[in-house]
Amino acid sequence: MKRRAFLAGAGTLMASGFTADAVSAQSSTSRARVVIAGAGAAGLALASRLRRQMENATIILIDGKKAHHFQPGYTLVGAGLWRPEDVTEANAAYVPVGVEWIEQAVAEFDPAANAVITASGQRVPYDFLFVATGLKLDYQAVEGMDAGLIGKEGITSIYAGPTEAAASAAAIDRFIEVGGVGLFGRPQTEMKCAGAPLKITFITDDKARRRNRRGGVKLIYNAHNPALFAVPPVHEKVKSLFAARDIATNYNHVLKAIDPGTKEATYATPGGDVRLRYDFIHVVPPMRAPDAVRKSPLAWQSGPLAADGWVEAEKATLRHPRFSNVFAVGDVAGVPRGKTAASVKWQVPVVVDNLIAETAGRTPTATYNGYTSCPMVTAYGKAMLIEFDYDGKLVPSFPFIPPLEELWVSWLIEEKGLKGAYRAMLRGRA
Repeated sequence: MKRRAFLAGAGTLMASGFTADAVSAQSSTSRARVVIAGAGAAGLALASRLRRQMENATIILIDGKKAHHFQPGYTLVGAGLWRPEDVTEANAAYVPVGVEWIEQAVAEFDPAANAVITASGQRVPYDFLFVATGLKLDYQAVEGMDAGLIGKEGITSIYAGPTEAAASAAAIDRFIEVGGVGLFGRPQTEMKCAGAPLKITFITDDKARRRNRRGGVKLIYNAHNPALFAVPPVHEKVKSLFAARDIATNYNHVLKAIDPGTKEATYATPGGDVRLRYDFIHVVPPMRAPDAVRKSPLAWQSGPLAADGWVEAEKATLRHPRFSNVFAVGDVAGVPRGKTAASVKWQVPVVVDNLIAETAGRTPTATYNGYTSCPMVTAYGKAMLIEFDYDGKLVPSFPFIPPLEELWVSWLIEEKGLKGAYRAMLRGRA
């Protein structure tokens, strides 16, 4: 497709539901007391929609963090294209007028008593609770690893934050210049943006080629299970791209330890531990629910999502099955998919519309189908716009963007379109 057609299609995309959904006309006159635990993407988007659609309600946002980070942009910082300040803003800029912001961390949940306790011991009662705390990056679960090592001795990780993503970009450059073995992979736990470890692998490969240094580096991707991606057609596509670009793959390799001194990484495999030497390694830590959630009655009590403490939730409504006035949204939600900003965009209207309906005396009917999206960067200037649901079915939003083709327009969405759409989401407009 010619670039002019791409631009026309991209214009349609930016003017459509991808960036700015029509805000629901539903409203409620309820005077309910609504608490939102967490002021990340999900929490701020919830606060904006609830403030607009429940004018008489008391909306309370609880979170101690002052900075807001556009986490989908961490990959571009790691690619050396963006700076840390490009993905950092003040949380206060997105807290709606009329929403009370308690600037403390959540320390405890007491759903039996309909209350949240803050780090200072303040007890905050609620009629309805939205848990949107995000997740915890558990670097210490990898023996020998510490976030303070990022950017040193070939150790990188774009997940830790904007500064660490920039340090990782510099480390990629040094690795390409010096050469050697580079290791990539992902944890066995659920994780946010499962495509990012693959993106960093592709970016490193492409940057090495552009500098005529690809022959000096060996790239190895260590998949945590028998697939490179949970959606079968995406796995097959990435597998073929890795083969074409001479990126080696090991399956069923889970990182359990690193030794910065000897530059060896230890992986758990079905046949026992395996040690691989590296000159460069991109560490993606295990990810779990924050401690306050894990230790609370809200966490899954059994099943595959229990070990890491994700909030128990009905996957279609995101409502807690044991505490019906509690909803989970964003990364902390214990559902089979949904740890991306694109998922938040679809989840927030569902839970808000259902609360509006319930408090207005109507039957809640909105459902979430597990939609998530991953603009899979495969090179500088190329990406695949991959969208899928709970069933692993590809659900492309726009017919002019084939999901498994490396396209400039998909890169354009990643680099130029997502931040605007994200900001609109935070303000309850997308």
